[in-house]
Amino acid sequence: MGKKIAIFAFNGEPMCFAHALMNAIDMKERGHDVKLIIEGSATRNISDLIDPTKPFSSLYMKVKKAGVMDCVCRACAQKMDSLESAKEQGLHLCDEMFGHPSMARYVEEGYEIIVV
Repeated sequence: MGKKIAIFAFNGEPMCFAHALMNAIDMKERGHDVKLIIEGSATRNISDLIDPTKPFSSLYMKVKKAGVMDCVCRACAQKMDSLESAKEQGLHLCDEMFGHPSMARYVEEGYEIIVV
């Protein structure tokens, strides 16, 4: 049985964000229970990567299809002007900790936290 891993992607720089996506897929394919949480400046990528001409768009779509994307930070998506895109894509928005996803919730559910 695999581990329970929650990857918090904060960094919006495309190469860094792509590595969060790649690791989420790799861990899922290796049998781990993986949840990807998109936070901080990384939330701006959800608007950009729905465009199939953008680099890493196919990787983003693979992550969505794999079902590892757990939630997007509501407060950060609002700040990065990607909240409407998140809603249009049907992405789950988390805001239980002052408008942001709570790492404590994932720890309480037995997940190891990785921050990218």
